[in-house]
Amino acid sequence: MGHIDLPVITTGGQDHSKLPLSPEECPPDYFPEGGFRAWATAFGGFLVQFCTYGYTISFGVYQDFYGRTYLTNQSPSTIAWIGSVNAFLFEICGLISGQLYDRGYVRQLVIGASLLQVISLFMLSLAKPDQYYQVFLSQGIGSGCAAGLLYIPSMAVVSQYFHKRRELVMTFVASGAYLGAVVHPIMLNNTLNGRLGFANGVRASAALISGLLFIACLLIKPRFPPSKASTTFLASAKKCAHDPPYIYGTAGLTIFAVGFYYPLFYLQLDSATHGLSKTFSFYSLVIMNTSSFVGQLTSGLLAECFGVPGVLTVATFAGTVLLFSLIGLRTLASVVVIGILYGYSAGIFQALWAPILAVLSPDPSDLGARMGISYAFMALGGLIGPPISGALLTGDYIWWRGAVFNGIMAAIGCSCFIAMQIVLRHRDNVSQ
Repeated sequence: MGHIDLPVITTGGQDHSKLPLSPEECPPDYFPEGGFRAWATAFGGFLVQFCTYGYTISFGVYQDFYGRTYLTNQSPSTIAWIGSVNAFLFEICGLISGQLYDRGYVRQLVIGASLLQVISLFMLSLAKPDQYYQVFLSQGIGSGCAAGLLYIPSMAVVSQYFHKRRELVMTFVASGAYLGAVVHPIMLNNTLNGRLGFANGVRASAALISGLLFIACLLIKPRFPPSKASTTFLASAKKCAHDPPYIYGTAGLTIFAVGFYYPLFYLQLDSATHGLSKTFSFYSLVIMNTSSFVGQLTSGLLAECFGVPGVLTVATFAGTVLLFSLIGLRTLASVVVIGILYGYSAGIFQALWAPILAVLSPDPSDLGARMGISYAFMALGGLIGPPISGALLTGDYIWWRGAVFNGIMAAIGCSCFIAMQIVLRHRDNVSQ
């Protein structure tokens, strides 16, 4: 955070004295690359990821708790719809938030969606046992919409401050999700299954999120005011439809997302049904998500060395292999090894969602729209993946079926990223 030289302007006086411009007054093609406001905004985005997507990918705790304690009248597939609809709305709401971001309504989105997240979680605490619709409305729909409206502005706003270090800072912001996915399961497992119980445990979690989102609302500040000059959605969609690397990249994100959520939703339940101790099953998600947090923190450095497309492709290939390896999950050691390795690759994959779309978006003015379109397609993968996995498991928990299905989908997604890289390299060679 050293001194940053700002552009200067000259006054109309005869002495032509030079006055520095503040970052907010600088032209759009200038990037501060640091400073208090830039890093405060990045940290605010980090907190948003902690409180939103970090909560979404902690659903495995709820999947286990609902199935065995709170919603015992529902099948695993039906319960999984709560988490999958949350993930679906998290991504498809990007169509709305992306357009609003491009028009400069960052603070309005952050404050409004933060309030919705807090209200939704406190409403979840009022849900009664075996009342599926109450849980579905508050956690599936309310919290999902809030997380979706917050994701793009909290990630994309850092691109207004950073250019050279954009991928590195974006991966730092994204790492907040997996720090949340470490903290939330520990807190929820010990409150839902402890003395506090469901209602007070969820309220305690909601109170933590309320405080952190309040801090995030104070920290996040865009450089530019609302503008009506942004690219329209239809114009952005037309450009995307004629951009082969973008098409392959979006297809890869969408198809890989089908299998991506399988361990996040089912690893804890898988551990429990294989006879492992209750305490260890509780912490299986924590082990995986801790590794994911490390993966997210290191993904920025890897991307700087090897490029975002290359790192993303390798991470999805590793994830594919590990999804197939879930067929052999039987012992404590296998849960730990698979959890650590899959967590690391999943952390890299999730951290590079936004950076890969920044690479595939040559015009910054439609970055929000392009992110929204891609996330809308990804939403379909997140929506159908967990319920299909739950249906394949059946009430008898036939685990190899889910591993094979999700491994195949991940392999197809990885193939799309390979095709994306080939097209990008061909384009670079032609341009040279």
